[in-house]
Amino acid sequence: MRFHPGRTDAGLSNGEAVELTITGLAGGGDGVSRYQGRVVFVPGSAPGDRVRARLTRVTWSWARASLLEVLQPGRDRRPPACPLFGRCGGCQIQHLSPEAQLAFKRQVVADALARIGGLGDVPVADCVPSPAWLGYRNKAQFPAAMVRDGRRWRLAAGIYAPGTHSLVEVNDCPIQHPVNNRVLRETVAVARELGLTAYDEDAGTGVLRHILARVGARTGEAMLVLVTREAELPRARTLVRELGRRLPELTCIAQNVNPRRTNVILGERTRVLAGKPVISERLGRFHFALSPGSFFQVNSAQAEAMCRLAAEQAVPTPGGTVLEVYAGIGTISLFLAERAEMVLGVESHRPAVEDARRNAAANRVGNVRFLAGEAERVLPDLTRSGLSPAAVVLDPPRKGCAPSVLQAVADLRPMRVVYVSCDPATLARDLAILARRGYQAQAVVPLDMFPQTAHVEAVATLTGSP
Repeated sequence: MRFHPGRTDAGLSNGEAVELTITGLAGGGDGVSRYQGRVVFVPGSAPGDRVRARLTRVTWSWARASLLEVLQPGRDRRPPACPLFGRCGGCQIQHLSPEAQLAFKRQVVADALARIGGLGDVPVADCVPSPAWLGYRNKAQFPAAMVRDGRRWRLAAGIYAPGTHSLVEVNDCPIQHPVNNRVLRETVAVARELGLTAYDEDAGTGVLRHILARVGARTGEAMLVLVTREAELPRARTLVRELGRRLPELTCIAQNVNPRRTNVILGERTRVLAGKPVISERLGRFHFALSPGSFFQVNSAQAEAMCRLAAEQAVPTPGGTVLEVYAGIGTISLFLAERAEMVLGVESHRPAVEDARRNAAANRVGNVRFLAGEAERVLPDLTRSGLSPAAVVLDPPRKGCAPSVLQAVADLRPMRVVYVSCDPATLARDLAILARRGYQAQAVVPLDMFPQTAHVEAVATLTGSP
């Protein structure tokens, strides 16, 4: 057989244009079709679409293709709200109707439970829609770069194209809160006027790495963090004065210094250039102080719904002691404290623990306390101390829980476990482990925390008497 570079045994070539009918969606939001015995993934396509697409990668069993033209749209397709959709890597499913997005996210959770966890019989509720479809993000992290403008180079900021570090310039992102968009535009404009340069990750030169904007959607307070390569910020006083004049909603302007050649956005040093070191956001009756490095859900309205759901599931009848693991700045813990007699939060990141304690004190919540330490170490100590919680709430990062943490939870013998997840795959894996420890998932509720994207949150409720 003669070898043809880029061709396979079925004669498909990279760069070849094909017509496809999209029959479904993959977990990341790509449309799925079949062609000559292969599964073909087509970003930006919708179920029911008939499309022309160009093959970009062909293997023996699957292929990827870029969308060239929609020959006939499926019933779930809608015009995207953003003219940069498909070029920018921020949204994956903005071309789907709200109903289709919610159905897709529910199916992603159900498929993960069945395929990864072997839990296909666990009821999965309809996905809870976000109160806001656009303009919901209270936080933005825009990388900066120098872009060519004719013969000249100018500073720009935006979002990277999918799978690259090529900047797509953004002036107005439809899913961002309007204040964040205004902060982006004015910061770029002032930085250009003052001659600031953007960081070049290849050469390790330049000044401005990222523009981080954060707003309290319920309070109106806004924060700007300029992430720079070095501590020296050229013309800092003029920069701060002009930004304060143009953006009166800014209550905090800070500089974060990150000298490392890394994809991590924030460095270890932050200094306040003007205003307060934190901004305030409100969920329900609680106010939370947010510093530049604080983790806080980007959709304030949906975050409140998730906290209430987790608290109701963990404490269906008021009273008892509840343990929250991976408590962060205490967001869920304070909602738990409204229903429980006592709440104990465990968090490994010490600055977050200090924030949690300050948030509890500021909100005059006296029946909650926080412990600093790795869950793997703290939970066995709590078991040995005789702690007997009625419920345990788990809110881990995307990687999920270590097996030792899940074993430690089982050793505490709570009657209920509530698992708050941002990744259906690790949720399914961990629920399967807990099932082997005597805890059965009774229901899983997906929540659309990130409309227009393929990401989904979920709250799972487990009961058991191990």
